[in-house]
Amino acid sequence: MKSQKLAGNKIQQSTQLFLDISEIKNGTVILKDGTLRAVLMVSSINFALKSEDEQEALVSAYVTFLNYLNFPLQIVIQSRKLDIETYVGRIEEAERSLTNELLRRQIANYKAYVRELVELGDIMTKRFYIVVPFSPIEGKTGGFWSRFGAVFSTAKVIRLQQEKFDKYMHELNQRVEHVVMNISSLGLTTIRLDTQSLIELYYNVYNPSVTRAQTLVDMGKLRIES
Repeated sequence: MKSQKLAGNKIQQSTQLFLDISEIKNGTVILKDGTLRAVLMVSSINFALKSEDEQEALVSAYVTFLNYLNFPLQIVIQSRKLDIETYVGRIEEAERSLTNELLRRQIANYKAYVRELVELGDIMTKRFYIVVPFSPIEGKTGGFWSRFGAVFSTAKVIRLQQEKFDKYMHELNQRVEHVVMNISSLGLTTIRLDTQSLIELYYNVYNPSVTRAQTLVDMGKLRIES
């Protein structure tokens, strides 16, 4: 009886309720506690191939970068199995356009070699990210209780008051500029992820097995019903 009653009830809760993310807009992640996050994709350096002097210079520049920070940040390294489907697709297009049978066989053999190499070698790709946070509490003055109360009202303030959201965004953007400027001394380049890229990033993180078979469409083409 109990199982039948439970089976008849429709599930009202969405998995979104169990995520920390409240909203993603303007290239910014808004968490449910009202704090903001900007995500930077960062290039990499092969440290082992550098000379001893170059390595010491990089370590010194990295220490300087950390010492100039007056706020916390998060460094994330994401490893994924190399996806070659786009590359293989271009090879297949070239193969279909060829009229020379010998060249077509060579391309077919090369395509099979690439697939076998990736599968047997289990080749991984790495992407590096820096997550820059900002909490509205940091920008507030006053006593403990006034700042403590902001924790419970921040999410509503961000949703309802665009002026305050813009102010918080300005503070976050200043931090992002600070990180970008100082990390460039390491010879690294950074790109701030926009809204579409952020949604794809978190989609891939929470759905690692699904993303290989089903890619995410452009958010601008989605119709969201309230």
